[in-house]
Amino acid sequence: MADTEISTTQILIVTQGLSWRAVREAVIARFIRISAWLSIGIMFLILLFVAKEAVPLFYEASSVAEVGWSRLFLPQQYGTPEAPLAYSWQPVSIEPKYSLAPLLLGTLKVTLIAMLFSAPISIAAAIYTAEYAPKWARESFKPIVELLAGFPSVVLGFFALIVLASWLQDLFGFDYRLNVINAGLALSLAVIPIIYTVCDDALSAVPRKLKEASSALGATRTETTLRVVLPAALPGVFAGIVLGFGRAIGETMIVLMASGNAAIASWSFTDSTRTLPATIAAELAEVVFGSPHYRVLFFIGLLLFTITFVLNSAGSWIVNRLKSRLLGES
Repeated sequence: MADTEISTTQILIVTQGLSWRAVREAVIARFIRISAWLSIGIMFLILLFVAKEAVPLFYEASSVAEVGWSRLFLPQQYGTPEAPLAYSWQPVSIEPKYSLAPLLLGTLKVTLIAMLFSAPISIAAAIYTAEYAPKWARESFKPIVELLAGFPSVVLGFFALIVLASWLQDLFGFDYRLNVINAGLALSLAVIPIIYTVCDDALSAVPRKLKEASSALGATRTETTLRVVLPAALPGVFAGIVLGFGRAIGETMIVLMASGNAAIASWSFTDSTRTLPATIAAELAEVVFGSPHYRVLFFIGLLLFTITFVLNSAGSWIVNRLKSRLLGES
């Protein structure tokens, strides 16, 4: 009888413990779900606010008369009738000019320089730490590179403004200290940790059996890395590049301080330039509330969101395609 009571008591304790465990798991799952939907809701509300301030640009009489689609995206003729068509961003003038072409071109040039410099270095560093570096070097090198991601953007911009710009001008004889190359190189310092971290994790996640099989067939370490490990980690590497590209497009302070902040429609990489995010940061604090200039700045924010969304969506699709090909599904 005593044994029966003990067994019943034990069963009750175990059952109670399982019930509390189930309750705890349910609470944790509910908290995670709420957090996810809350994040999505906040992003949607931000987008809704930006769109609410930007959309009146295209139906308010004053905004349509002063700006309009043609002035945003097409070249205009200013001054005399004999003056050539030109792209110009001068929102505060007797005849306001709102062409986005110089800003889009500046954003493209700075991002291109940043990616050309940061992507090869990040991938090469990730290959070294994942495949060649001894354990002590990996444990030391990776935290140092990732620490660079914690540097404030204004510090990197200050370094580019005071130090890097002078070095580049002395080395290459640029006419302007603050130019696209200077801004792109400074921006790459903020992009490198992002690409490196994602690429290193992707390379480290490649199954060890693939490497051992390649070595067993007589391949060298370099051949194994380039022909087995890197293709297997290609979706992760591409995802890192997409994330770095998104960071480069949206960066503000580094470009604002290091590019010269001149809205010039020029293809030269040695001229000063201005990007879309830098324009918002430089002008939004002093713009007249509700004015056409105010609406255009919010439209630039909406345009940046759209560009980032399209890039991330395209990158996600390409990554999924790469994964499918590696798994032999298509």
